[in-house]
Amino acid sequence: MTTKPRGPVTAAIEPLEFDEVGDAPLAGLVAELIGGLGEDVGREGLLKTPERVSRSMRYLTSGYGLDVREVANGALFAAEGPEMVVVKGIEFYSLCEHHLLPFFGSVHIGYIPDEKVLGLSKFARVVDVFARRLQLQERLTAEVADALVDILQPHGLAVVSEASHLCMMMRGVQKQGSTTLTSVMRGSFRDDARTRQEFLQAIAR
Repeated sequence: MTTKPRGPVTAAIEPLEFDEVGDAPLAGLVAELIGGLGEDVGREGLLKTPERVSRSMRYLTSGYGLDVREVANGALFAAEGPEMVVVKGIEFYSLCEHHLLPFFGSVHIGYIPDEKVLGLSKFARVVDVFARRLQLQERLTAEVADALVDILQPHGLAVVSEASHLCMMMRGVQKQGSTTLTSVMRGSFRDDARTRQEFLQAIAR
C-alpha cells in the first residue's frame, strides 16, 4: 500500500459537504491519520470517510457543548416524601480517553429526595452529557453523581456503572468477558449500610 502525500490528501476532502456536526479541519486531520496508517484516502471506499468520522466524533463528544443544568431544567418537581427512587439500566456509550476506543454499559442511579425529584427521562440525559465526552469510567460515574447532587440536593445518592471496554477486548490483554464496575455513594447511601444495601439489592434484581 502507498501513502499519498499531504497535499493531495487535503485536496481530496475539500469538495465534501459538511453539516452542523462535521467540519473540514477535523476531516482533514482524519485524512492525514488514514494516510499515516498507509491507506489511500483517495480510493472509493475511503473517499468520504474523513467527513463521516468528523461527523461521528462531533456527535460522540457532543457532551462538551451541553450544560447539565439546562438539560434538567423544567423537569424538577416537588417531592412527596423521602422514599428511595431507583432508575436502573440506563445504557450509555462513551470513548476511552486513553485509546479513543468505545466503552459501553449501564448506569444505575438511586436517591432519597429531600425537596425535589427529577423527571425520570432526565436521568438518561444527564448520563449522556458526561458519556459523550472522552472519558474514564471512574470519572463518568463521579460526574453523574456530582451533577445530580448539585441539582437535587438529596438526602443521599448512589451511582453504579458497569461497562465493557474495547481497549481491553480488542488490544492489550484481549479479555472478552471482563467488565468494570465503579460506584459513588453520597449522603445516606454512604453513611447508612441499610440504605446502601437496599439500593444494591434493587439494582441486582
